[in-house]
Amino acid sequence: MTPASTTENRDRATPPSGWRSQPQTLLIDADDTLWENNVYFERAIAQFISFLNHHEYSPEQVREVLNDVERENIVRHGYGLHSFAHALVNTFEKLTVDPMTPELHGRINAIAHEIAEHPVQLIADVPETLEYLAAKHHLIMVTKGDITEQSGKVTRSGLASYFSAVEIVAEKNVAAYHGVVEKYALALERTWMIGNSPKSDINPALLAGVNAIFIPHDNTWILEHEDVIHEGFTGTLLNLSGFGDLRQQF
Repeated sequence: MTPASTTENRDRATPPSGWRSQPQTLLIDADDTLWENNVYFERAIAQFISFLNHHEYSPEQVREVLNDVERENIVRHGYGLHSFAHALVNTFEKLTVDPMTPELHGRINAIAHEIAEHPVQLIADVPETLEYLAAKHHLIMVTKGDITEQSGKVTRSGLASYFSAVEIVAEKNVAAYHGVVEKYALALERTWMIGNSPKSDINPALLAGVNAIFIPHDNTWILEHEDVIHEGFTGTLLNLSGFGDLRQQF
C-alpha cells in the first residue's frame, strides 16, 4: 500500500478502506494517553508556589521561571520525579534570598515525591479499548522517562498484558522512532503512533515515516505543547477526541 499524500493527510478522518482487514502495529503512549499523569504535577506545582509565597512574583511569573528551569534540568537529569524535584529546588533558590536549609530541601522534595503516592488512574475507555485492539493488532507501548518510574506505572496500571512489548526511551524524537521501527522490523504503512503530545508523540513519529493519531488531553504538560505539523511527511495523520474512538478506526 502506498502512503497517502500530504494533502490527503490534512483532510482524512478515517483510514482508507481495507485497513481493518490488515493487522496494524500500534505504538501507544502512556502518560496522559493511557493514564492520568500531568494533573498530579500541576497540583504539586500549585502547592510549591503556595509554599514559596513570593511577595514580588505572581504565581504565573513563578511558573514561567519553573518552566525555564525544567527545560534546563531535562537536559541534565532527563524526565521524572528526580528531575522535577531538582527543578523545584533550583526555582526556590533562584527566587528567594533564604538559604536552602536541609529542612527546606526536604519539604520541597516531599512536595515532588507525593506524586509517586497516587494510584495509577486510567483514562476513560482505556482497558476495554486495549482489549479490543490487542485481539486484532500488534500493540507496543512507547513511553519516555525514568525506567524505574515508568516500569512501575506500567505494572500498577494492570495494562501490561495487552502489549507485546514496552519501550521506555530517554527522549521521543525522530531517532527514537526510527529505532523502534528498526528493532521490530515494522512496516511503516501499517504502523501508527498514538498519543496526546504533538512534541513527543505526533510530530517526530510523522517525520520518522510513521502514521499518527493525535488524541488531545486537557492537561498536557506545557513543555509538550507544539503545533501539530501538516506537511513534510508521507503518512496519515488522524485526530480523535478520545481513546475509545480507536475502536471505530481499527
